[in-house]
Order: sequence, then structure tokens, then C-alpha cells
Amino acid sequence: MTFVTLFDIYRKVPKDLTQPTYTGAFISICCCVFMLFLFLSELTGFIATEIVNELYVDDPDKDSGGKIDVSLNVSLPNLHCDCDGGVDIQDEMGRHEVGHIDNSMKVPLNDGYGCRFEGEFTINKVPGNFHVSTHSATAQPQNPDMTHIIHKLTFGEKLQVQHIQGAFNALVGANRLESNSLASHDYILKIVPTVYEDLSGKQRFSYQYTVANKEYVAYSHTGRIIPAIWFRYDLSPITVKYTERRQPVYRFITTICAIIGGTFTVAGIIDSCIFTASEAWKKIQIGKMS
Repeated sequence: MTFVTLFDIYRKVPKDLTQPTYTGAFISICCCVFMLFLFLSELTGFIATEIVNELYVDDPDKDSGGKIDVSLNVSLPNLHCDCDGGVDIQDEMGRHEVGHIDNSMKVPLNDGYGCRFEGEFTINKVPGNFHVSTHSATAQPQNPDMTHIIHKLTFGEKLQVQHIQGAFNALVGANRLESNSLASHDYILKIVPTVYEDLSGKQRFSYQYTVANKEYVAYSHTGRIIPAIWFRYDLSPITVKYTERRQPVYRFITTICAIIGGTFTVAGIIDSCIFTASEAWKKIQIGKMS
């Protein structure tokens, strides 16, 4: 007697997976549409650049020589340009500069009745102040009017980046035209170092700031003090860093494989359940007929 042993290493495909049905075709179409939707969603996320922010304590721009670039643009519609107004700079390192005029420009407004001051200068990374005033004038004007509109006050490099919510130019549009014409204006600034690193690893250094303000008419024992627009600043030890990131390729491929495998698995379970239920229902119907 001869015994023949047959080895079948392949599992036989169940009947419910080989018999074509309208339900199976509908489920297959739904699966393809669903997988296409998920694939496009993952592809969009893979192509898009994500911006991650973090906080740490450090001076990010150590190559700046302890300096910060400042850009100021302010209009004084009630102060003549010939009043020798300018920027005075003071800080705790002993700097005291009156009438800073380098990289600055005065533009007449309202047929010469007013003046717009534009200037770029540097400040040290220590607490201090800079102010727009007529302190450098050889002859002080009578009752200088410091009502103003601030168009721009920025620190450091300008960042042209979308999707970043930051206070890089917090005073833009500040309008003090309705204020007391004899008053001085104090802006207290807290400057926050900010770093932006793109996908190539290039870093750009800028500064955000928060601001509080007040206005007052100051007097001394000699009389009323000449008004000015003061910007008193201090630096925060906390640095904000924005980093561009993109999803790794291996994670994108893994996610796509998971989508395909998971969708087919769930579809197979649903189709098998529907097929089993339909077969059972047919048997019940045949039993009733017999």
C-alpha cells in the first residue's frame, strides 16, 4: 500500500473572497475613494512646511557684537522739520548720544508744518532708552508739540515669513494725535530675542517686543520740561525660536502603507460580514420555501 502525502502551503481562499458581488464592488469603490482622500491628505501634510516654536534661555546672536539694529518711522504733524528734532540714545553702558543723525531722514509734512522722521541706528544689549525730542536744537522751539503717529518700530532683521503670529512691529499705527500737545509720551518695551531657522539650517535673528505706554506733562523746579517721545527698553532673557520642519520620507511611506493595509483589512471584514449575512438570509428563505 502506497501513501501519498500532499502538502498545501497555500491557504485556500474563502468563497466569500472569490465570489463577485455588487456589494463587494461598492465596498471596493468606497475603499479606493477613501484611500485616495487619505493619500492626498498625507501628501499635502508631507509637502507642507511645519513651523515649530520653542523657548530657551540664551543670547542667540552672539556674533552681533552686543548690538541691536533699530528702525524707526514716526510722523509728527505739528512739529516743523527745522526744529532740529532728532533721536537721543542713552543706556546703562554709559552711552549718551544727543541728536543722532546718521542714517536718518526728515520728510516735511502738511506743507512744511509737520515732519516725518525716519532713522536706523543701533542700541546696546543693555537696558536703556532712545527718544525723539528737540533736545539737540540750538534754540528750543516754543511749546513743541509731540503728538504723533508711529508707522514703524522694529528691532533686528526683518522676517518675511507667513503663519507666524508675533509682535515684531507692535507699535505700528499707534496714534497719539488727540493727546495733550504739551505731554511727553513714554513707551516701555520688553524686547524678546527671536530666531527663525529655515529648512536649510540658515538662521535669521530678529526681536519681538511687548509695550505699555503712558503720557504726562512733566515739571521741574525750573518749570515745564520739554516734551519728548520716550522708548524705554529692556531685554528678556528668554529667546523664542521658530524652526521649519518637514515630515521625513520614511514616515510618509509608513503612513501610506498603514492606510492601504488598514483600509483593505476593514473592507474585507465588512464585506465578509455582509456576504455571510446574505448567505444566511438565502438559506433561511430556501428553508421557508421548502
